[in-house]
Amino acid sequence: MSQQTAGYRGEGFSLRGEKDRFVLPPMFRKTFEALGDDRVLCVTTHHKYPCLTAFGHSSIDKFEDILNREEDNAVRRDLDFDRDEREMQLYSHHEVPFDGSGRFILPPRYCKVGGISHNICFIGGGTFITLWDLDRLGQMGGSWALRHELFVAEAEDARAKAAAKAARK
Repeated sequence: MSQQTAGYRGEGFSLRGEKDRFVLPPMFRKTFEALGDDRVLCVTTHHKYPCLTAFGHSSIDKFEDILNREEDNAVRRDLDFDRDEREMQLYSHHEVPFDGSGRFILPPRYCKVGGISHNICFIGGGTFITLWDLDRLGQMGGSWALRHELFVAEAEDARAKAAAKAARK
């Protein structure tokens, strides 16, 4: 499968579970496998949105091409381009391992800067995944409002399942 075909697409949701673990949705785990990546999320802040972004190790190989393309675009448009700043944005990430079931623990400092509290909304972005807290996604408004409403419904379902599971214990 080519890397373009195996891009991160779709959506998923995870409540914070036992031992402060979240779960990477199966569709994204399959993409990691298709790309030949190990079970490591490279997590950093998004350069534009108030969320986190994640990708696999195979994405790092594309960073120089991304930098060159963005720099060329800036030059063609006669815009400033700070290559050093953009390199730091791309290469500064924290590696977060996940197990075969997708469970991972997001470091508290990343939860804080990403606004992640008790849930994560995962949104595929082709070459990366964005990780949003449901409330922060809701603050985006505009074209994000419908996506937020879809995640609200998914969150309600996940909370109902979690409550039913807890009641059975």
